[in-house]
Amino acid sequence: MPRRSSRSTAAAAAAEIPAEASSASPASNPARLLAALDLKGHDLEIYRAALTHRSAVGLSFGDDRTSDESNERLEFLGDALLGAFAAEELFRRFPEEPEGVLTRRRSALVRTEQLAAWAQEIELDTFMYLAPGERGSVSGRDRILAGAYEALIGAIFLDRGVTVARSFFNRQLKRDIATVLTSVDTANPKGRLQEITQNLHQRAPSYRTIHAEGPAHARQFTVEVRFDGVVLATGGGASKRAAEEAAATEALSRIEDEGAGLLRP
Repeated sequence: MPRRSSRSTAAAAAAEIPAEASSASPASNPARLLAALDLKGHDLEIYRAALTHRSAVGLSFGDDRTSDESNERLEFLGDALLGAFAAEELFRRFPEEPEGVLTRRRSALVRTEQLAAWAQEIELDTFMYLAPGERGSVSGRDRILAGAYEALIGAIFLDRGVTVARSFFNRQLKRDIATVLTSVDTANPKGRLQEITQNLHQRAPSYRTIHAEGPAHARQFTVEVRFDGVVLATGGGASKRAAEEAAATEALSRIEDEGAGLLRP
C-alpha cells in the first residue's frame, strides 16, 4: 500500500482531487489501483464501479466504454462494513468501556474526514473517474474521497470476501487508531472525565468556581473539580467553561499517572 508520510491525518484530506483524476483517466485504472494496493482482484468491473463518481456515469473511460453505475451502492455497503470492522476492533481493544464510549469512538474512526485522509494516503483520488470540474469545496472533496473509500471496501468484500476486506482496512485502522482516539478523547475532557467516573462509580464529578479576578472584559476564573468531596484538580481560564475544561484535563492527567484508585470513594 503506497503511503504519503505527511498524509496520515485527517488534515491531509483537504488537498484537491486532481483534475486528471476524471472520466478521461485511462481504462486501466482498476487494474493499476489493485497493483498499487498489492491486491489481487477477480472482477475488475466492480472496482471500476467503486471508482466511478456519480458525475462520471455515462462518460467515456477512454476506450469507448461508459459506466451505467456509480459507486453509491458500493458506498452504502462499504459504510456498513467499516462500521462493523471498527466496532469489532474497539470491542476487542477496550473490554471495559461502556456502549456510549465505544459508539463515540467508532464514529470518530469512520467519520468523513478520517476516511478521506485514508483515501488520500492510498492515492485513491488519482484512480477515480470524476467529471471535469467536479472538485467543489473542501467538505465536498472529503465526501467524494470518503465515499470512494467506502465503495472500495464494498468492492473488496464482494470480490474477495470479508476476511480480505477487513485485513485491508485494518492495516490503516490499527496503525492510526491510538492517534485518532487520543485526539477525540482530549477534545472533550469534561465528557471523558464523566465517562470514567460514571463507568467506575455511577456518579459524575462536580465543578466549583473558587476564584475570579480581573475587569469584566478580561476575567480570569479558577475552578476545582471534585469527586465524592475530594478535589481532583484545579484549572484556570478566561471563562468558567474554559477553567472547567482545564481542571478536567488536569484531573485526567492525574488519573493517568496515579490510576483509577484516585477516584475511590
